[in-house]
Amino acid sequence: MSRNRMVTLFLVLALVIVVAAVSWIAGSTIMSPAEAAARTAPPTPSPILVPVEERVLTSDVIARGTARFGSPLAISVVPSPLKSEMGVITSLPAPAAQTDEGDALLGISGRPVFVLQGEVPVFRDLVPGTSGDDVRQLEQGLQRLGYDPGPADGIYDDHTSEAVSDWYVSEGWQPYGPTDEQLAVIRALEHELAEAANRQLTAEDAVAAAPLLVDAARADAESANMSADAQVAARVADRDSLRLDANATEAEIAAAEANVALAEAAARAARLAGEVALQTALDAQKAAERDALTAAGAVERISADLEAARLEVGVQVPANEIVFLPILPVRIDQVNVVIGDEAAGSLLTVTNNQLVIDSSLPLDEAPLVRPGMEVAIDEPDLGIDASGVVGLVADTPGTFGVDGFHIYFEVLVDETPQSLAGFSLRLTIPVESTDGAVMTVPISALSLAADGTSRVLFENNGAFEFVAVEPGLSADGFVEVTALDGSLTAGQMVVIGFETAS
Repeated sequence: MSRNRMVTLFLVLALVIVVAAVSWIAGSTIMSPAEAAARTAPPTPSPILVPVEERVLTSDVIARGTARFGSPLAISVVPSPLKSEMGVITSLPAPAAQTDEGDALLGISGRPVFVLQGEVPVFRDLVPGTSGDDVRQLEQGLQRLGYDPGPADGIYDDHTSEAVSDWYVSEGWQPYGPTDEQLAVIRALEHELAEAANRQLTAEDAVAAAPLLVDAARADAESANMSADAQVAARVADRDSLRLDANATEAEIAAAEANVALAEAAARAARLAGEVALQTALDAQKAAERDALTAAGAVERISADLEAARLEVGVQVPANEIVFLPILPVRIDQVNVVIGDEAAGSLLTVTNNQLVIDSSLPLDEAPLVRPGMEVAIDEPDLGIDASGVVGLVADTPGTFGVDGFHIYFEVLVDETPQSLAGFSLRLTIPVESTDGAVMTVPISALSLAADGTSRVLFENNGAFEFVAVEPGLSADGFVEVTALDGSLTAGQMVVIGFETAS
């Protein structure tokens, strides 16, 4: 083939290739208006379907709080008049230790401080002869511990003293007996009683002798009067005789008259002296009777004081050897002193074993929470899962340490092996719940019809239809629904939205 022919063939082939390329490009870029509209129209959206579910709906209030042990109580001891000093701390409990009734809480100057249950705080020594509600608490505590104080009548008698002694000994302590001062008082009263009894005997002897002295004074007076009367009669006879004697001189008669006058004066003096002596004897008798009554009263009073003093020197419970607490057992929350400190002021702080969580609620949520409601307590990061109940809801905002925009509430934690004290925890409180399982759909499945009623779009064999429903409680993104025509069943598919394919 000639060279010119080959060149021509190559040019024709190149032209064909160019024409084909241009045609392809034109075919891929040029479209009809209908095709362009079809290509630019949005894709048909697809419904998002979820099933109707049967479940229990619960509406919750969620808060946070910090756990602590409840009813903190500061422990101090009352000075005992039986002891001259406050004493020093000689033993202490360990923090978090449990203390029950009858236990020794701590030691002061080598003596125990026991714990008993009771509402009346210690305010005095409990000793034989005392009575009151504090004594009754002591007797009731002894009964609970298994010791017999006799009837719990609030009177510290011999039975109480014996029970206290048994209690101390069983716990390894010497009962607290009489002090030197008490024994000295008894000795002084015994001496005073002996002197008073001696005075009473002397007075009684005087009373017994007084009637005899009165009789003697009366007899002496009568004798003196008779003697004086005889003297008067003799002088009168002498005078009368002289008057009849013709030989008597006037001087002799005058002398006889004077003797009569003297005798009469002596008679009057004797009579007065007898009356005075008799009255003196009578007065002495009355004085002796008064002295006897006074002496008897003194003996009776001193005897009563001595009996009371002797009663008090039995087994005693000093005020600084006992503490009454309203609730037992308790746990040691804080120790405020060290061994060697003076036993004054707040020594310990104790709590009960009830875990309590302090929390607060906004003003709009607080009315939903009431005492007795169940509470779920958890903290997922710490693996904590517990339960409790609402124990207290404050009446007003700004109390119990919360601000004025919140209301304090308290949760009582059910028994749990987990250590929760001091942790910040989540609190979930179901404030409203359906009565058993109900038909529910996601809240997004609800829509409003033109007349304001609620409706749900259901899928039925590829077709979709609206069904009017009555919504109920909503919680956790779901809402309770009841079909007005009664056609709602679990598993039916409802539309919650639409999605467009990418």
